[in-house]
Amino acid sequence: MSPLAQLALLFGGLSLLAFGGGNSVIPDMHRAVIAAGWMSGRQFVDFYALSRVAPGPGSLLVTLIGQKVAGLPGALVATLAMFLPSCLLLHVGARVWGRLRQASWHALAERALAPIGVALTAAAGLVLVRGTDHAAGAYALTLGATVTLAATRLHPLWVLAAGALLGWLLGL
Repeated sequence: MSPLAQLALLFGGLSLLAFGGGNSVIPDMHRAVIAAGWMSGRQFVDFYALSRVAPGPGSLLVTLIGQKVAGLPGALVATLAMFLPSCLLLHVGARVWGRLRQASWHALAERALAPIGVALTAAAGLVLVRGTDHAAGAYALTLGATVTLAATRLHPLWVLAAGALLGWLLGL
């Protein structure tokens, strides 16, 4: 099968599974791109970080993967495959969901779905942590950044810059 077809099938399928956002399929994406031999775990984490720093949706990680696999056509196919199926499904689903708003079970279903999205996003975080450096200093730096972001109103780019500087100074 051609790389473009592989990209379309992978990201088209993941698009329909991205319950709670694109981060919810990061573990599956990670497994698939490594199993296909497209990149290493470290490269995946690097691409993930780059997609977070760049402007636009974080799911543009798929664009970077597509570009690595098959150049510009790969970037286009991966991006369309990730966004188009879920956008079409969401459009149709939102219309139906809006019509059902008066149903007695509607609010209960919405409250029940929220923890699923949170858990899927947490699973993505776990996969990303496993792909990073496992040195104690790196964990301490991550913990410090997490506490700083949770306890202050500092812009994340300042925390990222401080973490990068500290990591460089500590040789991480």
